[in-house]
Amino acid sequence: MISVTEAKNIILNNLPERKTAFFPLSEAAGLVTSAEVIAGTDIPGFPQSSMDGYALKFKDKNLPLEISGEMAAGTTAALPIQDGQAIRIFTGAPLPEGADTVVMQEKISVENHQLIVKDENLSQGLNVRPKGSEVTKGSVAMAAGTFLSPAAIGFLAGTGQDKVEAYRPPVVAVILTGNELQDPGKELAFGQVYEANSYQLRAALEKTGVKEIRIFRAADDPETLRQILEQALEISDMVLLNGGVSVGDYDFVTQAARHCGIEEKFHKIRQKPGKPLFFGTKGEKLVFGLPGNPSSSLTCFYEYVLPAVEQLLGLKNSVQTLHVVAAHDYIKPAGLTHFLKAFYEEGAVTPLHAQESYRLHSFAQANCFLVLPEESTGCKKGDMVEIHLLPV
Repeated sequence: MISVTEAKNIILNNLPERKTAFFPLSEAAGLVTSAEVIAGTDIPGFPQSSMDGYALKFKDKNLPLEISGEMAAGTTAALPIQDGQAIRIFTGAPLPEGADTVVMQEKISVENHQLIVKDENLSQGLNVRPKGSEVTKGSVAMAAGTFLSPAAIGFLAGTGQDKVEAYRPPVVAVILTGNELQDPGKELAFGQVYEANSYQLRAALEKTGVKEIRIFRAADDPETLRQILEQALEISDMVLLNGGVSVGDYDFVTQAARHCGIEEKFHKIRQKPGKPLFFGTKGEKLVFGLPGNPSSSLTCFYEYVLPAVEQLLGLKNSVQTLHVVAAHDYIKPAGLTHFLKAFYEEGAVTPLHAQESYRLHSFAQANCFLVLPEESTGCKKGDMVEIHLLPV
């Protein structure tokens, strides 16, 4: 067995190069740009009013002005302005040719059909968005490595982009093993349990930005598992095998992995839960053998699979490490790192009930892991401890 730190380093050192692709803006939210976005035009492409008001020549601000027309947003014909004139203008409209300033409509009066400016603080260029003030043609509109938030998507759309080059999410195959598994909603036969892993793993992967997730079912038969694993490797970048990674008579994952040409990088970690975790590679494809118990499977996902997926996507690790105060005592034997389901609030962490590897009820209430290292024998109330805050 290896340590938690060794296992994480092995995974990170075996990640393939990130893949890139062009995505329509409508499908790019949550991704990370893999190249600079160069502006193809000035935005705005013309001097533009930022207010409803009147466009004028600043030098005429102290004169009574003739109102000679109006310009609304969407106007396609240029309208010149002469000395001594003002033009009614609306937010987003292009400035009339010759105008350089906009006075707000609240700061004028109209007397004898002439405009009188009543803004003592009016300055040249006020309430005008200069041409190219958002971005200039040929400049870098967005740097590589930018997270595509809703605002970033809106900004790119506003610069005229309809697609963007970003890191491509991996295609992930999830293989469920175990004759005892039954689909939720169906009646359980004797000895059956409801299958939960595909549901929680799909939800966690989709939250990360993975869109293509293929689910396979494999009976407890080595040849069947080998065939399904070969099929999954053909169509995916990453395979998550669930169950069958221990040492029981029906645990066939490591055997099937060898037959499929997967190079084992490690099998078993000094941790609880999730000790039998398997990791291997076949070329650039990553293979994780997760424990079948739902709590163990999800713990291993957050600690090992999620950081790998986020690296491939160019994202920062969403599992945050904090050092906080323990709210209760917890005793454990030395020898294994423990990832305890816990709840963190107001600077303190509380380990939850039901820490067994098959128990998900407490996991559903957890927002972090309380991490007790392998040499530790536990913690006492008031101790500073490490937690991994989960992206729930």
